[in-house]
Amino acid sequence: MSFKRFKVLTFDVVGTLIDFEKGLLDGFRAIGGAAASGLSDDQIFAPYLVGREKFPGRSSEVMREVYLHVADELGFPANDSAADAFQSLVLKWPAFKDSAEALARLRCRFRLVAMTNADRVAFTAYAHTLGFPFHDGVTIDEAQFPKPDPRFFSYNLGRQSTFGYKQDEILHVAQSQYHDIGVARSLGYSVCWIERRMHQEGFGGTPHPGELTKPDFHFATLKDLADAVERE
Repeated sequence: MSFKRFKVLTFDVVGTLIDFEKGLLDGFRAIGGAAASGLSDDQIFAPYLVGREKFPGRSSEVMREVYLHVADELGFPANDSAADAFQSLVLKWPAFKDSAEALARLRCRFRLVAMTNADRVAFTAYAHTLGFPFHDGVTIDEAQFPKPDPRFFSYNLGRQSTFGYKQDEILHVAQSQYHDIGVARSLGYSVCWIERRMHQEGFGGTPHPGELTKPDFHFATLKDLADAVERE
């Protein structure tokens, strides 16, 4: 398949462009102190995933509750000060080192559209971190239904169609098999899997998808995607 057929790249943001796993782990370990020092990544991710499912609301608001759930499970400080500190760190999660540069390169050729389960406040922070690369962005605040709900994709398709773009002109780019790759493929989209955890076991801070969906394109980094586009 050629990249020349696409006019729009839609992006998952948290996990694909923003390294939320590093942000989570750094935050839990900094605030958890001695109780967190001997824990593996997966030992922290396990209660985090349960907590995020329990508190699925806007990430700029509910991550303090997620922290308190994890704190209760793992013996971290469980007070308002600790929870508020963790919440404030969510807006400061780092980008992957290749994200901003690769997005700038891809922007020269494609319309870039963010499709994120983050809310508008969080997305604005991440867009700033990434150098404001997007032509458009859809958050949970607009779509109302979080991925992998197909209605998120329907909302965005309707939005992009007002600018004259068709579904077969869109390539969806994402890390999460659970939130993005599987549902996008089932809806007929071409998909590019940025497997940020390539050569690592498990799915880290992302829910298990049940089964893997074979993508149209498969890269370990966003830089690899930008390089492939430029080679073509």
